[in-house]
Amino acid sequence: MGMVAREPRFILATDVGSTTTKARFFGKVGDEWKFLASGEAPTTVEKPVEDVTKGVRNAVREVEELTGHKIIDDSSEELGFIMPYLGGKTGIDVYVSTSSAGGGLQMLVAGVVKSITAESAQRAALGAGAVVMDVLSVDDGREVHEKVNTLRFLRPDMVLLAGGTDGGDKTHVLEMAEVIAVAKPRPRFGISFRLPVVYAGNRDAREDVKRILPGDFFDIRVVDNIRPQIEVERVEPARNAILELFMEHVMAHAPGYEKLMKLTSTDIMPTPAAEGLMVRTFAEMRGVNVIGVGMGGATTNVYSVFDGRFLRTVSANLGMSYSIGNVLKEAGTENVKRWIPFEITDDELMGIIYNKMIRPTTIPMTLKDLVVEHAVARESIRMAFNHHKYLARELKGVKKERTISDIFEEVKAEETYIDMRRVDYIVGTGGLLSRAPRRAQSMIILADAFQPIGLTYIMQDSVFMIPHLGVLSKIYRDVALEIFEKECLVPLGTLIAAAGIGTPGEKVADVTVEYSESERDNVEVAFGSLVKLPVSQHKEVTVTVEPTRKFDFGLGFGKRVRRRVRGGVVGIVIDARGRPLHLPQDERERMKLLVSWFKSIEAYPKDFLEKLG
Repeated sequence: MGMVAREPRFILATDVGSTTTKARFFGKVGDEWKFLASGEAPTTVEKPVEDVTKGVRNAVREVEELTGHKIIDDSSEELGFIMPYLGGKTGIDVYVSTSSAGGGLQMLVAGVVKSITAESAQRAALGAGAVVMDVLSVDDGREVHEKVNTLRFLRPDMVLLAGGTDGGDKTHVLEMAEVIAVAKPRPRFGISFRLPVVYAGNRDAREDVKRILPGDFFDIRVVDNIRPQIEVERVEPARNAILELFMEHVMAHAPGYEKLMKLTSTDIMPTPAAEGLMVRTFAEMRGVNVIGVGMGGATTNVYSVFDGRFLRTVSANLGMSYSIGNVLKEAGTENVKRWIPFEITDDELMGIIYNKMIRPTTIPMTLKDLVVEHAVARESIRMAFNHHKYLARELKGVKKERTISDIFEEVKAEETYIDMRRVDYIVGTGGLLSRAPRRAQSMIILADAFQPIGLTYIMQDSVFMIPHLGVLSKIYRDVALEIFEKECLVPLGTLIAAAGIGTPGEKVADVTVEYSESERDNVEVAFGSLVKLPVSQHKEVTVTVEPTRKFDFGLGFGKRVRRRVRGGVVGIVIDARGRPLHLPQDERERMKLLVSWFKSIEAYPKDFLEKLG
């Protein structure tokens, strides 16, 4: 896999998804990188084709047809690309790919103490782009035989075993190894008979673990301890081992992958890992705090980079097509219905949602269906973000004066290190957002689900290409960032939001917007309202917020905030609805309020809203 020394001119990236293979083609036009074309085709993992390169070829063919640029080398039966670029409209310099075909990476995590090693191990697995099927620990309340049965029933791609500090007691981690040895879980792809196990526990127990888990059944990879001391967490070595094993075991079993791996300029990455890498690259290169959400059909992924700390979580049972029924079940019908500004029975609601589950590729037929889908989306992100905050917290067991009960405490909201007052950017991606008929819909969904405080810039992707750019950033960071900012992100605008609770109509703040030396707007905002100012994404304005004593716009209650901010395709939105966002109990009032919010940011067509309100 030799790297091209000279600056590339044309780049091809593909994503082999579970249903669709997507190709994205980029080129340097003058001295700027541009997104030139995309092609899509069904993924060819299943019979009768059973070769992913066929789907890749079909998607790339579409790019060739749209651009007249010759990419595929037709001289052989097998898929090959003309590399490097030969001038004119022939050839490419770089080819990269991501993949989530085969349902991604499914893992079992085992640790000793549920809130210490098991939690660290879970962070490592999620960071590698895995779906965590179950977390086993000595203190999880299950009897040994129940653990063995769980392991026998699940068919993971690999197991991550951790536990014990270096040089500490070995008994508990060996106990977990014994459980795995007795259960002998079968890998999901039963072709290779050895189940990959990453051991990231007490280094003194390594030889014992190897003895307990014999090489004829298990493929053991030993890496540095994830918690070498109680107050230190090192997830990188385990995360890297998981990614390597993923390439060797899981990817290798998908038909046609070996062929694809030979073509790429850098290793194929799991789609969610690549998506997370792009969010991380953007945050690091710009020095900002970012929260990203990827709304898939089967999962909702949340990424955060906060004060340089990167965390990625995947909520495997929350998604917008295959697992939409699950979102309803987890959130409860009341929580979904609170975002719907018209009367709907539980049966009607379930009907719309189950139809989506049965036919995952359909798009909403009516405006009412669309509003319902957006209500579910808010709940899906809200719950996925709760899951994320649960893992985005200071290490357990690090308190200076620690009692045993502290270690087992439940997470409290104030324990997460993500401070919603200091989030600079929120980035949304995934079909539901890219296909929303109006950009204002995405903006309000993201604002309602995350509820940031102070000044936050909200963006979404135009065409699904964040994973493609993430894998590209491994070899060309600057190129990936340039395309990400200029061609991929749609700037929705700045949200200026208040924390605090008031009574409807009560004054929250005076806001002054200076467009130029001579031109300014003064707005008095009332509690419970949303105000949209149409400022384009190419314009910067100075905003001054003077809140009353009961409200906080990021710098503290009653504290004045003055900042230069950028507009967006939606504009600047002042959110005086308070935090936490509270919807009235009274049905009529709640619906009236929702309609007024949707009207003020023009989320849905006016005549539709007039009829409701």
